[in-house]
Amino acid sequence: MAHDQERRRTVLHYALYGAEAGQSWVDMVHYEPIPLRAGRFDFEIKPHVHDALIQVLYVTRGGGETFIDGRTWAVVAPCLIVVPAHSVHGFHFRSDIDGHVITAAQPALESLAMTAAPELLEFMRTPTVLSVDPDAERGTPLETLFQSIGHEAESHERWQFTAGAALAIALFVKVGRLSERAQLSASSEQRTMATRIERFRALLDRHCRERLPVASYANEMGVTTGQLSRICRATFGVSAIEAIDARSIHEAKRLLGYSTLSVKQIASELGFQDEAYFGRFFRKQTGLRPTEYRLAAHDRSMPPEKGGAV
Repeated sequence: MAHDQERRRTVLHYALYGAEAGQSWVDMVHYEPIPLRAGRFDFEIKPHVHDALIQVLYVTRGGGETFIDGRTWAVVAPCLIVVPAHSVHGFHFRSDIDGHVITAAQPALESLAMTAAPELLEFMRTPTVLSVDPDAERGTPLETLFQSIGHEAESHERWQFTAGAALAIALFVKVGRLSERAQLSASSEQRTMATRIERFRALLDRHCRERLPVASYANEMGVTTGQLSRICRATFGVSAIEAIDARSIHEAKRLLGYSTLSVKQIASELGFQDEAYFGRFFRKQTGLRPTEYRLAAHDRSMPPEKGGAV
């Protein structure tokens, strides 16, 4: 905690990046195209803090990285970036970056949200980067919202802040929907992954004596061989063929250690064409010949002699 406080004391505090802090900004909704300010600093925005301002960026082209409160996100268009007040943040943009950024008085927006939809406060106070699918957008498109906020910010007409703040609340409705959709998608992907892993394990148990190729397992699971290998690497840290071989070796060890079948019979049981091929496969996987493994397994299972070491 002390280190974090010290770090924050050494970070520059700005109203807008490159402008001095000090004004209260209690009734501000400010708009700029991203390249306008970022370009002034060679697209490298160093870590800084806004004491009372929240920023939302809509990146429509290009990308880079953003650093918010010690976490690094890749920025890939199209995406939304939310930077709450008091968050230490910076950006490294590519020179082809394009999009919009609004900066608003967070306390004022939170007051409106408390009245209209208190559950939006969570999304105003949480740093995030959200992917955007323009084709899947519902309601007012993000591009239209940012352009409308920009128009109000530049109009200097009566109730300018009220209109800008109302549009900003509508923007956070979009942020909330996108966040919830992303959480649901992540949960759905996790459930799908878990189901596929259990299915693969069950198939390995069923077919461990058949020496089936990866494609056969993939077909039974309804996935491609590439998808199956990615699942195996993500879960077990090995490829699909390595997972199949490991299950086959596990079965071979069980038969060698606990059955009276000959090595030739075990090779046949496990779907190997001949005993010699099985021997080479087993030695490659374990460093031992099947007969050596069997002997060692039997030695381990023998009770100690009377008077011997326990």
